[in-house]
Amino acid sequence: MNTVTASLRAIDKAHHIHPFTHNDAMHENGAYIIDHAEGSYVTDDHGVRLLDGLAGLWCVNMGYGRREIIDAISAQLEKLCYYPSFFNSTTEPTILLAEKLHSLGLPRLTHTLFSNSGSEANETALKVILSYWLLKGQPRRTKIISRTYSYHGVTLGATNLTGLVSCTKPFGLPTSGFVRVPGPYHYASGSALSPEDFGKKCLEETETIIKCEGPDSIAALFAEPIQGAGGVIIPPAGYLQGLRELARKYGILYVSDEVITGFGRTGSMYASEAWDLDPDIQCLAKGITSGYIPLGATRVSDDIATTLNSGGYYANGHTYSGHPVACAAALANIALMEKEATVPYVRDEVGPYFEQKLLALKAHPAVGEARCCKLMGALELLDHGQKVTDPTIGLGPKVAALVRKHGAIVRGLANLIAISPCLNITRAEVDELFASAQAGLDEFAAG
Repeated sequence: MNTVTASLRAIDKAHHIHPFTHNDAMHENGAYIIDHAEGSYVTDDHGVRLLDGLAGLWCVNMGYGRREIIDAISAQLEKLCYYPSFFNSTTEPTILLAEKLHSLGLPRLTHTLFSNSGSEANETALKVILSYWLLKGQPRRTKIISRTYSYHGVTLGATNLTGLVSCTKPFGLPTSGFVRVPGPYHYASGSALSPEDFGKKCLEETETIIKCEGPDSIAALFAEPIQGAGGVIIPPAGYLQGLRELARKYGILYVSDEVITGFGRTGSMYASEAWDLDPDIQCLAKGITSGYIPLGATRVSDDIATTLNSGGYYANGHTYSGHPVACAAALANIALMEKEATVPYVRDEVGPYFEQKLLALKAHPAVGEARCCKLMGALELLDHGQKVTDPTIGLGPKVAALVRKHGAIVRGLANLIAISPCLNITRAEVDELFASAQAGLDEFAAG
């Protein structure tokens, strides 16, 4: 280990608490330090080049080092580095991005509120929802529904929404007013039903819970089209549409959390449009700038926007809401996607090839299930051939470490690995990614 690396790791240990990390355990060997990146690859401080099979954190959609985005950021910094959207003011990139998001799909969502992350996009949605129902004269509608295995962020409200015990238990959450309904995680359920029938059962239980809670007390239902951090849970046919219909039936606002699935990962610009969900609110982040600059967005229907605007002073927002540099980065990122026809490429070319390669690993002796939707997939892991559902066993991080040793980064979650690379990954890079995954699985199975 060179002197600079040792010094950085010592400073990191002394002064930095990492998110979603067992910090004491990590510091026994020290943090991985990524030094630079290009395309689908990152290089660490030892000069080891790794294929990034998780696109940073599901976010570097257009790959690392894209000059078009970097130049847009630089140009905006030189022109206007910052000005708020407070004080009856805003900036040109902020205005143009709000218009652009509307033009990309889901036309009923006419207005956007900007924030800094996916967590804040969901937090903003919560406050919008509560304000909306107060202004509508229905103050009893305060309860919020979300699903088991959901992940909606780390701010207080977003953590209350999250259906992962590992995220809520350390903080004594959820608090009252947050209602959990079953997510369609067929593999973990152990159900003898088909995935489609299990989805129907989840919908029946959801409706029962809505009736029990009192429909006129429920403000909104939050749902990720694909439950990402909960395990890349891909909904069975008809389930999401059924969930949306339940919301309509009981007058509940439907919120589509597309922090991961927005901007092409599933082969459509917005997964909500592909599944014909017509949400009342959509939450975005990550791929909106390909991770180059933090930005979150909460899109709302014209009815919600009109109601909020008629309510007078809107007392919510952030110092950096609609930051001109972040919005300029997003506009450049979207322009690059359009120029390179990224969505059709994912839908018709690299997405199906990625699916083929990932689903082929279902035959591996260390794999219990493989599931995938274009460039978003997961492999459930077996422990010496045995299915494991206790998340504390943690096979996922162990296998992810082995895959990394063989040249690629994937994410270990509970007892699975998630794989979701940059959207412009090539077929040759897909082959390399799954060769590393195969080698890591082989070593795990032999251990």
